[in-house]
Amino acid sequence: METLQQKILRFFYPVVRKLGKISKNGTILENKKNSEPKKSFYELKATLNNGQETDFSVFKGKKVLLVNTASNCGYTGQYAELQSLHEKFGDKLAILAFPANDFAEQEKGDDKDISQFCQVNYGVTFPLAKKSVVLKNEAQHPVFKWLTDSKANGWNEHAPDWNFSKYLIDEKGKLSHYFGPSISPLDDQLLHSVK
Repeated sequence: METLQQKILRFFYPVVRKLGKISKNGTILENKKNSEPKKSFYELKATLNNGQETDFSVFKGKKVLLVNTASNCGYTGQYAELQSLHEKFGDKLAILAFPANDFAEQEKGDDKDISQFCQVNYGVTFPLAKKSVVLKNEAQHPVFKWLTDSKANGWNEHAPDWNFSKYLIDEKGKLSHYFGPSISPLDDQLLHSVK
């Protein structure tokens, strides 16, 4: 069930997204030089919130969208948009959410609470990783270390600006784009990059 705060955030999501587009939350970065990763994306792994480990080699030949998420954020409505994207492109796009409590403590729940919240309120069927740290520090999840270190991914140093920052990996394991939190998963630029 949604709390009153979560219902209010869902209601105001379109306004939050529009206002955010004129700030750093509307950032879009692209691998314009087509830089190759220095460390293979497919060597990475993540533990899902059900305890299963996912070896990223299973994503070969697919695009992958990695998103840091939170249940009590103005952008939480993007769970519905991510689910829509998953349903539309699931055969050629894998989506993996990384719940994190890094921004204004907007994800205080445990893995079970987060999973239940996502399924009940947004019908989420794409995988959720175990709650982790996505910001640059010693506790940063190895996947986000790769995403934010040019010595690993080949070009990008940009850490998530807020919850619902999105990193797109192409079919060959190359980081192709960063989309800030205000860029909807159904935004034309993101959709064009996925197709």
